[in-house]
Amino acid sequence: MSARIGVQAFTLREEFARQGVFETFEQVGGIGYRVAEISAIPMTPENVAELVRVRDELGFDMASISGGLTGERSLTTAFDAFVADAKALGADMIRIGMLPAGAMATPGTVAAFADGCNEVAKRLGDHGIALHYHNHHIDFAKYEGRYLLDVIAERSPLVGLEIDAHWVQRGGLDPVRTLHKYAGRVAMVHLKDYRVARLDPAVFAALDAGDREPWAEGMKHVVQFAEVGEGNLDWPSIIAAADETGARYLLVEQDEFYGRTAVECLTTSHDNLVAMGYGDRF
Repeated sequence: MSARIGVQAFTLREEFARQGVFETFEQVGGIGYRVAEISAIPMTPENVAELVRVRDELGFDMASISGGLTGERSLTTAFDAFVADAKALGADMIRIGMLPAGAMATPGTVAAFADGCNEVAKRLGDHGIALHYHNHHIDFAKYEGRYLLDVIAERSPLVGLEIDAHWVQRGGLDPVRTLHKYAGRVAMVHLKDYRVARLDPAVFAALDAGDREPWAEGMKHVVQFAEVGEGNLDWPSIIAAADETGARYLLVEQDEFYGRTAVECLTTSHDNLVAMGYGDRF
């Protein structure tokens, strides 16, 4: 079965703050999206009620909500609230966006984090909800010769994986091979392109004047997040691999916009995916 395409709500964080939850999703629905992964929205009773409206009035399906193991409101301190929120929205998955900074410190702290994830996943499973872990490039740092992500995957067998194609590429690995490596564990894939940008013309003017600092600084930032189809990733191969390995959702996300708005970027991603032949997945 083909995975459905939706939007990762972190992309819309500024819009939520400026114009509200329902109004933002109304705009995104106008582009053509009808699936969302909820992130960057404080799960107050008022916002949960707005998300229920998004589901009921705008026809959105909620792929998952977001949580973590630490913080004032976490899956360990507010477990029942997370279950209630997921049930209210009809989401059967909760995803952890990143391991806490302190958990990256040593092999032992990584292992403890993974053990905690597995315990929470077991409890969520009793409510029909699956826990998933989302990777960044830091997850491909090696701990005693093994990728951090492998440690988490092996020590928390009840936890699914949410593979982010951009962060896999930035971590030095191939998204297609990574999806196949974790076949059967990946229910969600983030569609986020990887662009190598051209340097600003002012950089070359500075070089001609003998100033190398703008060039050196610019070279640190040439790797960018990009709209799907506007970067260098092979999306037909990635989407085929996602289908082959059992993914249910493909979620468009963009972390930075480089002078554009989130809505403009999501429109470009949508239109490019339609042009690639995936219009029936929205």
